[in-house]
Amino acid sequence: MPTEPYDPIIEIKYADIVKEESLIISDLNLTINKGELVYLVGRVGSGKTSVVKTIIGEIPLKKGEIRVAGFNLASLPQNRIHLLRRKIGVVFQDFQLLTDRSVYDNLKFVLQATGWRDRAGIDSVIKARLESVGMQLKAHKMPHQLSGGEQQRVAIARALLNNPEIILADEPTGNLDSETATEIMNLLMKIHREEEPAIIIVTHNRTIVKRYPGRVLLCENLALTEIEAVQEIDITSLMEDDYL
Repeated sequence: MPTEPYDPIIEIKYADIVKEESLIISDLNLTINKGELVYLVGRVGSGKTSVVKTIIGEIPLKKGEIRVAGFNLASLPQNRIHLLRRKIGVVFQDFQLLTDRSVYDNLKFVLQATGWRDRAGIDSVIKARLESVGMQLKAHKMPHQLSGGEQQRVAIARALLNNPEIILADEPTGNLDSETATEIMNLLMKIHREEEPAIIIVTHNRTIVKRYPGRVLLCENLALTEIEAVQEIDITSLMEDDYL
């Protein structure tokens, strides 16, 4: 929940999101406060992932304004995008771990890529983050030696390395069975309670939205609209998976 009634970490004003010359979202106005839990729902191709990519600076705005974690993305040069991404942790459906290196070295790679140079500091952060997700005994393992749930735990540890103010989770339970999906969501909620980042979850899973209440934003017809998941719309018609 937000630490203040109005304490924005993401502000988007009158924005058009365009991907490959196609208009995805038109005239978007959105504020997400520090510490909020927000869901992006909608049909496949409705623009949910494009919103996420805009927030991390991967898709530039064609029109409008966007401020994320104190950065004005309209004026942020490409050679400083990495500073923005230190403030954001991203968790993907397919984990996106580097298959040619160990769990420890996956995390080490990310820290070095975001400017860390102190070996002792790197080691300390990696050990602490792996412990926080229950993977401290698997640091030496290769990704293919881990279950899907374990790989996602490592991916969450990776997302937390730089103490992000925002976590973007794009279908974080999409490749997991129901029991493991519950474990991963409980872990994300624990992080939300204890560290208070804003968490934005893209999902098709209606049970997640019902079990872990938060703001719900619907991508539909070139717009992003806040809805009441149960009362205002039949959210079941928009969801394809029901893993939990």
